[in-house]
Amino acid sequence: MHQLHFFPSRTMAIYVGRLFLVRSFAILFALVIILQTLDLLGESGKILAVAGNGDAEVWRYVGLRIPQIIETFLPFSVLLGTILTLATLNQNSEVVAMKSAGMSAHQVLAPLFLAALLVAAISFAFNERIVARATAALGAWQKVEYAKVPPDSGVRSNIWVREGGDLINARTVETGGPAIVLRGVKIYERNGGVLSSILSADSGRAVAGGWELTDAKRFLRRSGTVEQLGTVVAAKGVRPDQFTLAQVDGDELPFPQLKSAIADLEAAGRPVDALKGVLWHKISGPLSAILMPLLGAVAAFGLARSGKLFVRAILGMALGFAYFVADNFALAMGDLGAYPPFLAAWGPFILFALIGEMILIRTEE
Repeated sequence: MHQLHFFPSRTMAIYVGRLFLVRSFAILFALVIILQTLDLLGESGKILAVAGNGDAEVWRYVGLRIPQIIETFLPFSVLLGTILTLATLNQNSEVVAMKSAGMSAHQVLAPLFLAALLVAAISFAFNERIVARATAALGAWQKVEYAKVPPDSGVRSNIWVREGGDLINARTVETGGPAIVLRGVKIYERNGGVLSSILSADSGRAVAGGWELTDAKRFLRRSGTVEQLGTVVAAKGVRPDQFTLAQVDGDELPFPQLKSAIADLEAAGRPVDALKGVLWHKISGPLSAILMPLLGAVAAFGLARSGKLFVRAILGMALGFAYFVADNFALAMGDLGAYPPFLAAWGPFILFALIGEMILIRTEE
């Protein structure tokens, strides 16, 4: 009957889950202290080299950097916490006692899965509420090399928009005034995907029914001639907000805002596959905590007195780190467009879930 219950003992589940959570967060705390100290050794000199910066700016950097370190190393901490917990239980013959009581390998690991799900939920909320804002603030600060961040001038440069088969480029887009003004406009007019002409103008502004271009001229590719057009109305299907979309960094936006930005960029004809991969990874990344008990399970089973417990712990660590390598590789391939967004975000998760489950079933079940 015990095999029919996922949690055959409430006391045992609380005991194992508490061991796992305490060890995981203790390891995370130690990693954050060490890594933040090492990071500060390299960055504090740059911060203090700016005139006017002092201890307050150093502590501001620490406050912005720690959330990023926590986000990056929380899955590592869960992996190490899993291995430490299971190796301790195995060393003390507690796993043997659990299996002697009729518990299966999955039931031994069940409290860890539940605790890891809690960690994943906390991680997702932490990333959404704190990490995204800290990343955006730190990124803006680092762009000016830790000087005072200037206010937004409202000028965007080198903006591309697609209208049907045509491509529109504006050298600059000025959004600070009462109306949006385009400077250095070029419209690459294509017919069947082949360039037919280039319409260029010194400036443009939004009017009813399109964009009014001043001092416009059209270069005809076939004849190689240039037509002087003066003031014309073009780009009739392009909305003003399509030009005001800034460069989007997926790490700096929470899930709902990034999803909205992707929809806007897609409507503007911009490439969004890399951002879609980042969007999906905002879910698959925190959920990787659930994989760690499965990948570290090899440290739980097998006789501790056989002398191979250390080897099994190393194998569990190798499986976990292999997942992190595969995850980063898939994201890089997604950025390059080699992998579709869903595969880039979820492929390693599904693959290593199957590998971990196969190893557990073949060796223990």
